[in-house]
Amino acid sequence: MSRTTQSTYWNGFRDGLPFLLVIVPFGLLFGVVATEAGLNVLEALTFSVVVIAGAAQFTALQLLSENAPVLIILASALAVNLRMAMYSASLTPHIGGAPMWQRALAAYFTVDQVYACSIMAFEKHPDWTTAQKMAYLFGVVTPICPLWYVATLGGALLGNAIPQEMALDFAVPITFLALIAPMLTTPAHRVAALVSIVLSLLLSFLPYNTGVLVAGLAGMMAGAQVELRTSSGTKSADQSESP
Repeated sequence: MSRTTQSTYWNGFRDGLPFLLVIVPFGLLFGVVATEAGLNVLEALTFSVVVIAGAAQFTALQLLSENAPVLIILASALAVNLRMAMYSASLTPHIGGAPMWQRALAAYFTVDQVYACSIMAFEKHPDWTTAQKMAYLFGVVTPICPLWYVATLGGALLGNAIPQEMALDFAVPITFLALIAPMLTTPAHRVAALVSIVLSLLLSFLPYNTGVLVAGLAGMMAGAQVELRTSSGTKSADQSESP
């Protein structure tokens, strides 16, 4: 690793450290919930290693505990993780030129925190090379993802020994608020978030959390419509100003 890539790696490492404040209790909570749902320690840890997506893991686990149909569980987990496809599309212009093995690792480790830090850093430093960008991304990964595994294992081992007054479930909403709020920078983003929130609350009576699926799809459609109208208005204004 060259000096320049070392520098960006450690920049990423430092940017990832604050997320440990929520990653650790989030992982502990999943480990506890997984064992309460009937998984053993190895199964809980394997779940985190294979899926490495907290929101999808909690969704699937809740539906499993409700004895939901397998297709509903898979569809719900995939719907929650659809954002990963958008993350990949957004990162491709920055790291698409990296070697295949690096891109494969990046795809596996692209969780919300890693994406949020990386895309902001890449846009802030357009002069970085692909190698520097990859070094930064893996720098963010280093303190976050291994601790997710360790925290899951710790939660699974401790299980019910963790007192309820610790309220570890605070980590789930705080993590997503911290990630999403700074990224709601356009009207399309804000409309998509608002529609999703309102509909998910209104449709909470639907079985197996299917209301969340409907709300997510409606939010994406609303955001896309706002984006289209915004871009059309911008093009019309540019054409009217041109001689």
